[in-house]
Amino acid sequence: MAKIDREDIHIICDHSNWSEPCVRKMLEEHSYNDVSSWQRFLKLLLLALGVSFTAAGVIFFFAYNWADLHKFVKLGLIEFLIVSLILTAVFVKTKPLIKKMLLLAASLMVGALNAVFGQVYQTGADAYDFFLGWTLFVTIWVLFSNFAALWILFVTLLNLSLFFYAEQVAHEWSELFLFCLLFAMNVLLLMGFILIPKPLKMAPFPSWFIQVVALAAVTISTIGLSTGIFDSPEPSFLVLFLMTMLFYGVGIWYGLKTRSLFYISIIPFSVIIILCAALLDFSNEASMLFAIGIFIVTSITLLIKILLNYQKKWAN
Repeated sequence: MAKIDREDIHIICDHSNWSEPCVRKMLEEHSYNDVSSWQRFLKLLLLALGVSFTAAGVIFFFAYNWADLHKFVKLGLIEFLIVSLILTAVFVKTKPLIKKMLLLAASLMVGALNAVFGQVYQTGADAYDFFLGWTLFVTIWVLFSNFAALWILFVTLLNLSLFFYAEQVAHEWSELFLFCLLFAMNVLLLMGFILIPKPLKMAPFPSWFIQVVALAAVTISTIGLSTGIFDSPEPSFLVLFLMTMLFYGVGIWYGLKTRSLFYISIIPFSVIIILCAALLDFSNEASMLFAIGIFIVTSITLLIKILLNYQKKWAN
């Protein structure tokens, strides 16, 4: 076997005369997390919570004391925090992970600085201006740090900038056209995160980060197609449908190639939701609702069976 998991050990134990100390040793080596793994997990968890709570504390401080603070104090405090975080990350000798977390905290403070600046001087900027400026100001840090958490912030800001631009400026854009743009942008970002590290000889992005971006793309396509089914036909729906089918086909192929159950599960689940929306649009009578219920139960059961078969096949 390429990898022994807990279930394999239990099966061998039930059909052999394995002694209890040997079983315990195998579980500790192949199944249980050791002390160092838990220590590393706790360090990362506490570090992430510390950065998050510090950023939230700064934001709540300004929200609570807003009326009592002078405008130069408001701007000066946040600028001092940003400069201190950047200087610490650049000049203090510490672990690379801590430096990247400091950059993440500074990136969050940039958003707070933009919000405070807009409130103090009443710039009248639309929401998309706020998120777009935030995105541009942290781009250099995101590129040079190549930190997955910072990339998550960057991708989120890109999506929010495009969404609010369509909502507040591009009134001629239809809802489906916006879904097409969001879906295309997230798919291109996903392809870049998967393909670019190898030719540039960079460390590959962690699997959880790739899966988060893929989940965002699948969610956008699912909502867009499910919404477009109930609306009047337009060219954007056909474009989104074709892009989705192409992306889903490549996603299934990539999941089989990399032996990842994640892609083989979220894509069929998305297809099930879209088909349910199509059936509901065809008829909303009680008989159709009953048929949709049977379809959901049957399809989900079949999908779980397929996933279990692939898991058993790849595990052995």
